Amino acid sequence: MLNEKDKVFLQENLTFWHRLNNDEIALLLNNTTGLRYKKGENIHSADNDCIGVLIVKSGELRTYILSEEGKEITLYRLGKGEVCVLSASCLIKDITFDVHIDAEVDTEALLISSYTFSQLQSKNVYIENFVLQTTVSRFSDVMFAMQQILFLSLDKRLAAFLIDEAVKNNSDNIKLTHEQIAKYIGTAREVVTRMLKHFESDGLVSLYRGGVKIADRNEMRKLLLTF
Repeated sequence: MLNEKDKVFLQENLTFWHRLNNDEIALLLNNTTGLRYKKGENIHSADNDCIGVLIVKSGELRTYILSEEGKEITLYRLGKGEVCVLSASCLIKDITFDVHIDAEVDTEALLISSYTFSQLQSKNVYIENFVLQTTVSRFSDVMFAMQQILFLSLDKRLAAFLIDEAVKNNSDNIKLTHEQIAKYIGTAREVVTRMLKHFESDGLVSLYRGGVKIADRNEMRKLLLTF
């Protein structure tokens, strides 16, 4: 049973909420569960069923695809208040690729069952529109990730990632391992380590166990402008 805070959280983060009637609200609330995931826990993969729509309460989820060789390419990450519809990919026609979702840190989320969401979506055009808008938004994230992998050199991808993380967390201190960074930008850990050491020798970053600190954000931005 959801508490009042969870109900308010749903109301604030599901843009179609005010388009639901009382019966639809009751159906949604009765089929939404609060869940906790441990850091590193796999939530959804090719072997899992269509589990439902996830809404992140706290923590972070990472959505990625996996090659036959085991290489991971991060598509996007989701934080507080963001909705993951690919965990309910059975709701979206023509989704034919396998998506994996992991908890990057200890994470709390609300899960709306896929069957319930499908029922509501089939009867309420505002919910269907919400799914389409959310999917389009995530597709834009995916295209941005693919564009960087295909057209940006590794040093620029790494610099762009570090700057984005610094801006997002409002800190030049980025508490991510080389392995995590490699997963986020779609390369090998050894390559990231080598490039970070190069950045360090150029005075762009300082390295410490379990993290990276940007030493000169302006110079790192200049790197993105070089040809």
